[in-house]
Amino acid sequence: MKRGLLIKSLLLVSVVSSNAVIAAEAPSTKFDLLGWTLSVPVDEDGDGKSDQIKEKQLDAGYVSSEFFYLNDDGGMVFKSPVEGAKTSKNTTYTRSELREMIRRGDTSYKTKGVGGNNWVFSTAPEKDLENAGAVDGSMEATLAINHVTTTGKAYQIGRVIIGQIHANDDEPVRIYYRKLPGNALGSIYYAHEPRVNEEVYVELIGSRSDRAENPKDGVALDEKFSYRIDVVGNKLTVTIMRPSKADIVKVTDMSASGYDEGGQYMYFKAGVYNQNKSGEPDDYAQATFYDLKVMH
Repeated sequence: MKRGLLIKSLLLVSVVSSNAVIAAEAPSTKFDLLGWTLSVPVDEDGDGKSDQIKEKQLDAGYVSSEFFYLNDDGGMVFKSPVEGAKTSKNTTYTRSELREMIRRGDTSYKTKGVGGNNWVFSTAPEKDLENAGAVDGSMEATLAINHVTTTGKAYQIGRVIIGQIHANDDEPVRIYYRKLPGNALGSIYYAHEPRVNEEVYVELIGSRSDRAENPKDGVALDEKFSYRIDVVGNKLTVTIMRPSKADIVKVTDMSASGYDEGGQYMYFKAGVYNQNKSGEPDDYAQATFYDLKVMH
């Protein structure tokens, strides 16, 4: 048996900050993770930034028993506390989050830029369409939010990003889940960030307000739901899907957002990007993904 297959067939272990060794099963035993890298909110290599788990290591059985693991019902768990290592000096929030890697471990393709590792909108210049790893895209996930922060400043409590499209410097879309401490149910909304002008927020379920009332048709903690992000040219469509309920669909026109200019490249992100930096250090956001797929 090859070593990689042997690793995947066993329960793997992860050393947490307390130096206690806890058994946990790797998400790669169920999910195809060769097309992703992972950021976790720890700095075990001491470089001053959160650890980045590359495609081959992730797919070969990486697991963190605290921040990234497979739970008992086969879900891929992401956890991100308020206090932890960040991805860069410009980032003030922690994350346990996947980043799409079209190259699937082929390091001859650079991580950044318009090339084989990233995709572009079909409205991009012809040269970028030829050089990109893919054109237009869709990401669909089924998940449940298990916990959101309950401490900190009013505008940060209870909010977490669960899916994104990231460009060079900006985000064409970020999907948020938010549940305030006094509410039984949570809201879902998204932000569209143009390269110029102000961000646009679109509410899908409930309100994003810091004083939002309990949304009538909101999403509870541990309740499974699905989202889908679709991009065709400059048309961005976000859909929320729940069993026995009508889909909620919103469309944003990105034709004036600047992403169809040359040199703009895209990649999907999924997991937990905690949007609270003022809460108690051990307060956290957590979500479990039961399905995750990307299409181009």
